Amino acid sequence: PNPSGRNDRPRPGSHPPTPLLPASSFPSLPVCRLGNAKCSSNPFEPTRHAQPLMARPRRPVAAALALLIVVLLACGAAADDASSDDDAGVLRTPGCSNKFQLVKVKNWVNGTEGTTVVGLSARFGASLPRDVHKAKRTFAVLANPFDCCSNLTSKIGNSVALATRGECAFTAKAKNAQAGGAAGLLVINDNEELYKMVCSDNDTSINVTIPVIMIPQSAGKKLKDYLDHGASVEVQLYSPNRPVVDLSACFLWIMAVGTIVCASLWTEFVAMEHVDERYNQLTRKDGPNSGTNHSEDKEIFEISAKGAIVFIIVASVFLLLLFYFMSSWFVWVLIVLFCIGGVEGMHICLVTLFSRFFKDCGQKTVHLPLLGEVLTLSVGILPFCVVFAILWAVYRHASFAWIGQDILGICLMITVLQMARLPNIRVASALLSAAFVYDIFWVFISPLIFHESVMIAVARGDNSGESIPMLLRIPRFFDPWGGYDMIGFGDIIFPGLLVAFSYRFDRASRKGILNGYFLWLTVGYAVGLFLTYLALFLMDGHGQPALLYLVPCTLGVIVILGWLRGELHDLWNYGKLQNENLVDEP
Repeated sequence: PNPSGRNDRPRPGSHPPTPLLPASSFPSLPVCRLGNAKCSSNPFEPTRHAQPLMARPRRPVAAALALLIVVLLACGAAADDASSDDDAGVLRTPGCSNKFQLVKVKNWVNGTEGTTVVGLSARFGASLPRDVHKAKRTFAVLANPFDCCSNLTSKIGNSVALATRGECAFTAKAKNAQAGGAAGLLVINDNEELYKMVCSDNDTSINVTIPVIMIPQSAGKKLKDYLDHGASVEVQLYSPNRPVVDLSACFLWIMAVGTIVCASLWTEFVAMEHVDERYNQLTRKDGPNSGTNHSEDKEIFEISAKGAIVFIIVASVFLLLLFYFMSSWFVWVLIVLFCIGGVEGMHICLVTLFSRFFKDCGQKTVHLPLLGEVLTLSVGILPFCVVFAILWAVYRHASFAWIGQDILGICLMITVLQMARLPNIRVASALLSAAFVYDIFWVFISPLIFHESVMIAVARGDNSGESIPMLLRIPRFFDPWGGYDMIGFGDIIFPGLLVAFSYRFDRASRKGILNGYFLWLTVGYAVGLFLTYLALFLMDGHGQPALLYLVPCTLGVIVILGWLRGELHDLWNYGKLQNENLVDEP
């Protein structure tokens, strides 16, 4: 028997997660630098009016740090959750050289169609038709003996034999079923995984001409129970091709790129903040269309190089804890955190949008007990956001749940990218390089140590039966195997921090579209994400560490472009002197 046991069924997962850094889109608090615990307000700005509670919420640094750790968990692969074949590390011999393929097993009990079962074909035996219309509908019978390890006591009569795993080699079972006149063989596994059925070392030449399929234990037990009670069971076996390109991957690509572009432009075009070239920082400018007259310094968390390395180390430890100790209750904790972050992000985005386009909405306030003066708009929107998140949590397994998850996730990531910022590409290089190594190690190298990819196992929730919600996903609409394409929040947030920095640098330096960096980094991110999905296709759907392709296409682009333009020194040290001046001011 083959020592490899791998589940090749369509199943969700492939990408750990990431969010929860609630941040306000409104200017309200001083600039803070992560890693040195220093904060300072801009001494050059005039005194601001008081801000109503909830309109400009203040968020503690500790909460932001905790949420950043969760963000780091989103490093992972853009992925699809089904692999139709996997031939790695399996020796081929004459008569035993088929590709492993997922198989659909349609079944009827007394003429009533049941739930289609997904199985896995063997390395040997006949190939199955790709089109369901070319597949024959055949009766299923129990093998006798049930393990099919010896000659069958009765002829099966051109039916599909149902046998249990164990007691002898898979090839022996197939030969006995074929000798008994079976048209095919369904092997019931002893668990829910789909085991790869290969030839033993002694099988030098195999002549099996019937299809041999392994099915999960639960599905096989149901079919056996029906047959034991005298029911008539029919099966239809076929293995449809997956489309080369599914539109879901295109939509996911648009969602990821659009989120980064929207987050980069949000501050200026939605929240109506403009660049103050004198001090090279974003300050709020009140105007007739700003939607509010409140103007306070904005709370910003600037990531330091030291902090970036610490985050990656802590995230690695947390990832291991999830790998070894994840359970259903732990996933629920992550779901609750995701809902809290999603509510915060959605609330901030909606309040900002309404305040931007409906000026009066951002000015009316109401006084509430304990909370004090609160924006009426905020009071009205917050319950809607809470109900939205609760409904998603309750119906998260429904076919439409991906819509709510993506809405909450996009709002959350836009908010994160407003709060956490890179001061220069020196820090960006430290953060993205560390995340680059982190992503590759836990996806590709960890199987050599832990016998499976730690990040992929955590992302799809192998130990809990439920995948982590910190990712964008979209159904594969035109794939006969169904499933989802997905990408972790970290694969959007980490490059997004650099893209957002490039936009601020361009505005502060008064650069145009073509001679700036924002356009080229956006294109670089789009190309990197395309390369990720190309690799996903070439690797038969196995999860890919997206930062392997995204970091060179973003960080590499700005470094090379800055070097060619002679601006690398400015990019490398940008904001350093300004931040030092802010901290030193009394």
